[in-house]
Amino acid sequence: MGLTIGVDIGGTKIAAGVVDEDGHILSTFKVPTPGTSEAIVDAIASAVEGARAGHEIVGVGIGAAGYVNRQRSTVYFAPNIDWRQEPLKDEVERRVGLPVVVENDANAAAWGEYKFGGGKGHRNAICITLGTGLGGGIIIGNKLRRGHFGVAAEFGHIRMVPDGLLCGCGSQGCWEQYASGRALVRYAKQRANATPENAEYLLSLGDGTPDGIEGKHISMAARQGDLVAVDSYRELARWVGAGLADLASLFDPSAFIVGGGLSDEGELVLDPIRKSFKRWLVGAQWRPQAEVIAAQLGNKAGMVGAADLAREPDPIM
Repeated sequence: MGLTIGVDIGGTKIAAGVVDEDGHILSTFKVPTPGTSEAIVDAIASAVEGARAGHEIVGVGIGAAGYVNRQRSTVYFAPNIDWRQEPLKDEVERRVGLPVVVENDANAAAWGEYKFGGGKGHRNAICITLGTGLGGGIIIGNKLRRGHFGVAAEFGHIRMVPDGLLCGCGSQGCWEQYASGRALVRYAKQRANATPENAEYLLSLGDGTPDGIEGKHISMAARQGDLVAVDSYRELARWVGAGLADLASLFDPSAFIVGGGLSDEGELVLDPIRKSFKRWLVGAQWRPQAEVIAAQLGNKAGMVGAADLAREPDPIM
């Protein structure tokens, strides 16, 4: 079907990339992310126009962090942008004169990994993205499953702990409060405060206090065997694996693809996740078990996935 453009809306920049049918990014164009919702729509159009220069483009896919309707046209709600019932498809189409589809950004990343990354060869796969929060996507029977209203796979807001930690969504005990980059930093700070003698190297990477610990410090310290850093990753993995076991009971996939920034740590995070998954999976010793594998596309997954989904037929029949 030709070349399409995938758009990734980030907190500081909006990136648009021309992607071919094999998932290769041919060119990119980036613009700063402005502070108002209307200006963001203009910036998306500007990024698309910059990327399409010199290319024959047949469509545009936009990955948006938020609830997107099943028709892939309207953002019901975006937590970090003042979009409420935002007709993003129509607004961008008017500006660029190309067919546009809008996808949830985690769904787009999941599709990118399924088609061109870690999920190749799997008909049924669940993707989770472990970053600042926790997102995901559902691939069943080689199709992206959005749900009846389009807002399926908001895994981060499954309530894991009744009356648990307050989440930014307004609920309590959501999975991402226990399995995310934010959670990892919280675990490390708590442990370093309780047993600073076990966190000497970790503390030395920041300002010497638990409050100065950042995510990058935990990774560096864990690789050096710092006890608090290693234990913090184990706690994170315990919660990730427990959640994957629940998802296995729901969807029975052949693979879980783990993406997002935390997946860049490779086996440091994946090995304990696999162990936790097996620990919590009902009937683990008697049943086939899904693989837990690393995503391969990194921060390109959303752009590649959104561009490829622009080639997919409208899911509403």
